[in-house]
Amino acid sequence: MKRVRVLTHARPEQTSDSLQKLIDAAKAHEAVLCFDEEEAAKHRIVASEGMLVCPPEPDDVDLCFVLGGDGTILKALRLCAGSEVPVFAVNFGEIGFLATVEQDELAQSIERALKGDFELLRLPAIVLEGVSERQLAINDVAIHRKIGDRVASLSYAFDGEELGSVRCDGLVVSTPAGSTGYNLANGGPVMAWGVAGFVVSFIAPHSLTARALVVAPRDSMGIHSHSPNPLDISLDGRPVGELAPGAALSVAFLDDACALAQLPGSSFYRRLGEKFGRLAR
Repeated sequence: MKRVRVLTHARPEQTSDSLQKLIDAAKAHEAVLCFDEEEAAKHRIVASEGMLVCPPEPDDVDLCFVLGGDGTILKALRLCAGSEVPVFAVNFGEIGFLATVEQDELAQSIERALKGDFELLRLPAIVLEGVSERQLAINDVAIHRKIGDRVASLSYAFDGEELGSVRCDGLVVSTPAGSTGYNLANGGPVMAWGVAGFVVSFIAPHSLTARALVVAPRDSMGIHSHSPNPLDISLDGRPVGELAPGAALSVAFLDDACALAQLPGSSFYRRLGEKFGRLAR
């Protein structure tokens, strides 16, 4: 019997009909749907036959099914990191670059998900250390000055060798999957899925020489703050702490962190063109 964890985004009225279709299909396939307490409260779900309300561990389920945008998909990927559980996502967001399918493909996609009719794309992550505890970012780690504070001053080093120091609003360290997000907005390069390594780009640098840098997968990066004020740290768009004046962080590339479900024949370049338009005309 297949056990499926379900995650949805913050607006339950947009996903309620689709969730009911998933519940009906799960009964037909004799699959068990697992909801944590937040999801159960959001959709007024109570435990019953084929429906569990509990905070399941990643290894306790066979599949994670997402009805949401990239933020919810990233949450699911972090929850399933380090396990073999694939994340199958239906896009209910604005862009949904990480989504497996769009909403208009829902009915057929639920069948494919429950039957395991999909391919797996293994995604890397960035390991962040220096903020309370070791954390994983599937898309990116961003360090940025607080609104109203002075420009940040950050030095950065690789394997202990300082490469430079930049006055800027902050910097972003992105995986290939995250390179089409904050990094792209900074003018950083798009990295195709499957490329090993990460990219560092700067937010509004006060310099003519602060260029984005693609880093080899085995190279660890140290970031040191020379700013007079604390800087905010975000992981996949979520605040996770502060970088105090004089403090340092380290980031490193982690290969094969999680599994994203893809329909057979899916292409990164087709997805890039569909979501962002052609790169040149």
